[in-house]
Amino acid sequence: MSVDTPAATEITSEELADLVGVPLKRTADKARSRLSELDRWWLTCSPFCLVATSAADGSCDVSPKGDPPGFTLVLDDVTIAIPERPGNRRMDGFHNILANPRVGLLYLIPGRGDTLRINGRARLVRDAPFFDRMVVKGHQPVLATVVEVDEVFYHCAKAFLRSRLWQAETWAPDRMPSRARIAKAFERPGDPIEELERYYGPQYAERLYGRGGSD
Repeated sequence: MSVDTPAATEITSEELADLVGVPLKRTADKARSRLSELDRWWLTCSPFCLVATSAADGSCDVSPKGDPPGFTLVLDDVTIAIPERPGNRRMDGFHNILANPRVGLLYLIPGRGDTLRINGRARLVRDAPFFDRMVVKGHQPVLATVVEVDEVFYHCAKAFLRSRLWQAETWAPDRMPSRARIAKAFERPGDPIEELERYYGPQYAERLYGRGGSD
């Protein structure tokens, strides 16, 4: 899609390397095809990842996944499994995986600027022996995303350092309206704001693993 931006100068693929530069050989060659012991260790410490998918038509989705550290199971050196917990039931990423199994994963550890990146091919499973190892607060996941690793490598901390993401003195969560007010504006305009504030209040965390509704 072309956007009319007269003041912008669009680059072409031929110009990209001249503008940005080329990676050092150690950077270009750092992707590996199997998980190392350090990668396994990282996964045991990470409570959060982002899962990027794309549909057959090229439309994209990025979905956050989080659970206690170690929620991603390492099944072997080339296979991991991510449990699915109750959410909004849109299933955008899952529909994408059914059409195009290629996924990109970004694993974070709070306070760390470097990240672990895994690219691979995903499939959805509804039952497997390892589901018993994914129980949290008595709840087993209804399904899991099994990823066969194609590439794994670490990414540097520059973006986190520039954004000062983990520096608490930069945090300003109240700069934006509350989650309840955003829901009122876009998703649940007919609900009283008082009801929404209660719904997204302290008890919201108590419904993380149940089958009750979600936003």
